[in-house]
Amino acid sequence: MAERQPRILVFSTTNISDPGIDLAGSRHLHYPPTVSTITVPCSSGIRPSWIVHAFERGFDGVFIAADGNECNYLPDCTERTARLAAEAQELMQEKGYEPERLKMAAVCSVCAEPFVAYMRDFAEKLTALGPVGVAA
Repeated sequence: MAERQPRILVFSTTNISDPGIDLAGSRHLHYPPTVSTITVPCSSGIRPSWIVHAFERGFDGVFIAADGNECNYLPDCTERTARLAAEAQELMQEKGYEPERLKMAAVCSVCAEPFVAYMRDFAEKLTALGPVGVAA
């Protein structure tokens, strides 16, 4: 029987990380097929409650493909996104989810290989953690 692969939800951004993720697909680079993406205009617009909701819906990990310094909307996007990720990790702990199940990294429009490496590495870490448990 094949080993269960962890379900990963990726929040990506329309103008910055989506093209990089699309490039990974068009170049036929392989990462876990259990990765799903949701596109948002800016990574700093993600709400911590959305991240917790993903775990409540059975995702094993959430990855924020942040805009980094390339954000078209806010000069302090990276700092805002980092703050919301920290808030989400606090909420996760309150609900009984390990904070390691949330990862954030900048993914640019040509970052196909780094994105694939992030997904492979994150999937390995999530496999070691095991499936997400039932929230407390």
